[in-house]
Order: sequence, then structure tokens, then C-alpha cells
Amino acid sequence: MRDEPPYQPPPEDVLEIGAPEQFAALAHPLRQRLLFALGHRPATAGQLAAQLGAKKGNVAHHLKVLREAGLIHIAETRQVRGGTEQYYQRAARHMIVAHPQAAGTAAMLTAVAQELDRSPTDPHLTLRHLHLSPAKARELGETLTRLVDEAEESPEDQPLQGVLVTLYQQAPPAGTTNPA
Repeated sequence: MRDEPPYQPPPEDVLEIGAPEQFAALAHPLRQRLLFALGHRPATAGQLAAQLGAKKGNVAHHLKVLREAGLIHIAETRQVRGGTEQYYQRAARHMIVAHPQAAGTAAMLTAVAQELDRSPTDPHLTLRHLHLSPAKARELGETLTRLVDEAEESPEDQPLQGVLVTLYQQAPPAGTTNPA
């Protein structure tokens, strides 16, 4: 394995997504997967292409879009065999989308579905609908977030697990009012 730069955590802990170019960047499944892949450590376009089973040129294009949107940055550059190798890193450890847009959400779910298809083990996937008061829904959301944030990570030689947590209020049937 080649000499890699020492790991430095992302410069920000939380980045709130809200700019139109950020939503546009999130509207492609490969860009979502690149953000997933950059969640733990910086990587080069070549490393990401190999990890995701994608073409290096395609990965480089999508990295440029993510970089222009401020979602990733170049963490380090290194001279190798007469060229410059760039290590990309997420701009923040957590990325929060306060007001999700349909295209970005669809791309993220498509990216997760692609990862589920590539998983070497059987994934755990559950969808439930629960009647909850707004206070109970808020409590459940906070508990789920805390569980994921507090999960103790194993050493890096252990498999990387993906976790998707969502809590949403289901839209009422057409023609009815929502009993908030």
C-alpha cells in the first residue's frame, strides 16, 4: 500500500446544506456515494474509483462538482512520479439537510440502494409507520441520532457499516386535513 497522508479530521463538525449548488451536487447517486466514501478518511480519485467500481474520469468529474459546491475540499497534495496526487476530504463530519429537496433525496436513496446491492452481507432494512405525537416523534428522532452518534467505532480493519436514519411525518391522504 502506498504511503498515505496522516489522517486529519474534516475542518468542520457540521455543515448545513442549503445553497442551490449544494442541492444540485447532491442530485446524483455517484456524488452521494463519493460523500459516503469520504466519510472516514481522505482519498484520491483513483482510490475512490477502485472502491466504488467506477471510472476514474467519471469520479474526477463528480469530485469537481462536489468541490465547487463546497461539500469536499482538497486535504493534501503529493508529488508522485512526476504528477500531483490530490487527496479529497468531506468539508464536514456531519452534513445536515434542513429542508431536503426531492432530487437530492432521491439520489441519496438511490445511492443507498446501490450500496445495499453491493453489500457482501444481508443488510438490515426496516420501514415502519407509527402514530406518534409531535413530542414523541421529536424524542424518537433525538434518540436515533444519539444512538448513531454515540456508536463506538471498531478499528479501521473492521468492515465499514452504512447507517441511514430518517424520521418523517407521512403526508395525509389527498383531500384530508392533517390533524396536527
